[in-house]
Parts: sequence; structure tokens; C-alpha cells
Amino acid sequence: MVPETEQLVICRDRASGLVAVIAIDDTTLGPALGGIRMLAYPSEEAAVAECRRLARVMTLKNALAGVGFGGGKAVILHAAPPGGRAAALRAFGRFAARTGGAYIPAVDMGTSVEDLRIVAETASDVACDDVDPSPATAVGVHAAITAAVRTTGLAPSLEGVVVLVQGVGNVGAELARLLAEDGAAVLVADTDGRRAARVARDVTGSVVAPEEVVAAACDVFAPCAVARVIDGAAISRLRARVVVGSANDVLDHPRLARELAARGIAHVPDFVANAGGVIHVRALRDRWPAARLRAALLDIGRRSGDILEEAAHAGVTPLEVAERAAYAQLDRAGRRPFGDGAPRDREAPLAA
Repeated sequence: MVPETEQLVICRDRASGLVAVIAIDDTTLGPALGGIRMLAYPSEEAAVAECRRLARVMTLKNALAGVGFGGGKAVILHAAPPGGRAAALRAFGRFAARTGGAYIPAVDMGTSVEDLRIVAETASDVACDDVDPSPATAVGVHAAITAAVRTTGLAPSLEGVVVLVQGVGNVGAELARLLAEDGAAVLVADTDGRRAARVARDVTGSVVAPEEVVAAACDVFAPCAVARVIDGAAISRLRARVVVGSANDVLDHPRLARELAARGIAHVPDFVANAGGVIHVRALRDRWPAARLRAALLDIGRRSGDILEEAAHAGVTPLEVAERAAYAQLDRAGRRPFGDGAPRDREAPLAA
């Protein structure tokens, strides 16, 4: 089941070869903020489905973070557009401008702050084109991991806790550093072996081969790279007791949240843990002092712990608790139902 979407835009620019999708999921709380994912897709249909699903995740993330944004997402279907990267990004900016401010582009997988600067040449607005939000995202995920370890009774602190960070790009590498500073035993995995080795050396950690990640012995599994790393096959092999990371769309299907719970594995939903980036965007726009930003990022830990405690008390999954809380925020803001007045699907809002 695919979530309903307020506005779906298919973008084609013949001159640059750009083919892109913009999904504006919900603007109840403000303009739809969401990253531009630049990735090769097997088909346009697959790109549309993923864009819509990720836009819904952004709606939930922004609602829980209280940042005054709605949820949106964009995908550029070709990792190497035939007319060149810069031309494609400028063309994308023109399409984003046509939404009249309803969609605010940000960085995502495959794009960078430098790319956003090019988009800003033609777009009416972008999230931020001068500051990398990755460190803020890492601080929030670190806070979520710390809270999950304490809330589940795994350990009173991160000292000696074994954490496997899958994907050590900008966010993952910074997360590994923060974890090591708190005394965690850090394992790293990345498809780029040299990058994995470098980060492992920097944090006095060890490298795990990418194909061994799911079954690796660890206390905390922190996926910070590809989506849907936990599928039906991975559940039975997973040895971690806690799953918290920065990657979007970690679960292949929402029902897997129940399987994790049945196995006694605590799971902080990705849209809760990785909200540091959108908080950072709000802080930049409103010129928050550094102390206020840091407090808001650390509050991700408090929110994560509360969600885990409520889920355990109510006998439901953390995913259910987090989604209900996000939808409650939207309803309090006066979200209007679509079509015949029936509420939006709440049973499987992230399902494909």
C-alpha cells in the first residue's frame, strides 16, 4: 500500500537529460522539507514509489521534531545525468521553483551541500547551501543510541558497548567518533574498504566485511547507509539487541517491527533517530544560538527513550508509538482528510 501524496511532480528536462520526481506528502505543518536523492533506479515506477514513501517518512520526522516543516522528497533517477551533473541540478532547481515554495530541497543520498548550491541558482529556496548537516544528524543518532542502551537495561552507559556502524560516510564516520569518545567498542562496515579501514583506525575500532554486517556479534546495530537493510531474511540472523541508525527506511516492511519486538530487539524508528538534520535546518533559518541547537539535538535521546518505554508498557512496537505521536501532531494542527473524508491510511503508512 502506497501512502497518499498531496502533490506528485514528474520532471523531465530534455536539454540536460534530467528525469526526477518530487513528492510533497503533507504541508499541514509548513512547506515540505526533504532531501534530493540522486540514484540509479530500475524504472520510473520504482523511483516514484520510493519517493512517495520517503516523503511520508519526512512528514513523520518533521512532525515529531517540531520544526515547522511538512514532509517531501525528491529523487533524480540517473546518478550520472547524460547532460552533466550541474546542468541537471540547475534544471531540477527550476522544477522545484515551480512548486511555489511548497517544497524545500535538502541534501540526501547521492547529493551534497555543493550540489545544493547549484540547485539554489535556480530554485526559489533550499534548506541550506553552506553548512553540512551531517554532524548534527550524528549527534542526534548518538543521543538515541545512548538512550536506547540505558532504557533497555543493556548498560548504564556506552562504555564497553559494542556498536556496529554500517556505512561510514559523513554521518557514519562522525557517529563512530562520538561513540568511541564515550568508550564504545566500535565496529565499522562500508562498501568502500579503504574508507572503512581509515575510520576504524581513527576510532581504534575493527572492520566488518559488508556481507557479514547483519550477523555480526554486537550490542547495537547502527545502519547509516542503504535502505531496507533489515528484511525477512535478516531478522533471524540479527544478533544485536538494539537497532538505531541514521539510514532512512531501515525496515523492508513495517510488519518487521513486530518481529524485532518478538525477538526482544529494541528498535528506534529511523525518523526519530535521524532528525538532527532537519533540526539543524530550522536552527540555521531561525539563527538559534549553539546551546539551543545542541539541546534540541540531545532531546532526540529523550524522545527515543520515551518511545521505547511507552512501547514496552503498552505492548506495541516503537514504530507504532512514534507514528501515532506524529499523526497526533498533524491532527492537532488541523490536518484535513482527503477525498471522501476518510482518514489517511495509518495501518501501514510506510509500506511499499
